[in-house]
Amino acid sequence: MPNLKPEKAVVLVSGGLDSATALAWAKAEGFACYALSFAYGQRHQAELQAAQRVAQAIGVVEHQVMPLALDVIGGSALTDTTIAIPDYAEQAGIPVTYVPARNTIFLSMALGWAEVLAARHLVIGVNAVDYSGYPDCRPAFIQAFAQLAQLATRAGVERQPVQVHAPLLHLTKAEIIRQGLVYQIDYSLTVSCYQADSEGLACGRCDSCVLRAQGFTAAGVADPTRYVT
Repeated sequence: MPNLKPEKAVVLVSGGLDSATALAWAKAEGFACYALSFAYGQRHQAELQAAQRVAQAIGVVEHQVMPLALDVIGGSALTDTTIAIPDYAEQAGIPVTYVPARNTIFLSMALGWAEVLAARHLVIGVNAVDYSGYPDCRPAFIQAFAQLAQLATRAGVERQPVQVHAPLLHLTKAEIIRQGLVYQIDYSLTVSCYQADSEGLACGRCDSCVLRAQGFTAAGVADPTRYVT
């Protein structure tokens, strides 16, 4: 008889809008989803609480929250509280909210777990259209990491390489939201703000908040985000 077990995928889940949509995409594609989040020294824990809500609501086989001390090296407003989170502004260059090598590290840890699980798929919700200009959200980065995954793993050497999926890469924020509504995602469960408070209330001023709000407006959908009043 044919093997009817679904293929396994390790999905990076931050608790934000994009990663929730990427997880829902993976579930809709028929993958058995293993969610991976990181306590990496970020400013607040609200996004990890959101990640747990999202993973439970969408339905995963397992959800791991892995500790990483990226705050030890700092270099980002998201991991160093002495660096202020700027309000949204049209700007050139890479903003101070960029966390050095974050997606490289996250995908590497996901790749390791995938090998242990015998999972053939990694899923990440990066987006290179409506985003803050981070270098590790670009198509070239995803392509390069996929090549690394083939070269650096036993699975790759044995010609069973892990595939890296970035299903939101070329979508606008509005398109992501519309796609998520097809998957019936409850976006009120998610937290995108760079400086959300302990209750998960968003500031409404940072890059992530403004891009999210613009996305809901462009999608013609009511914004379920809870803001600080």
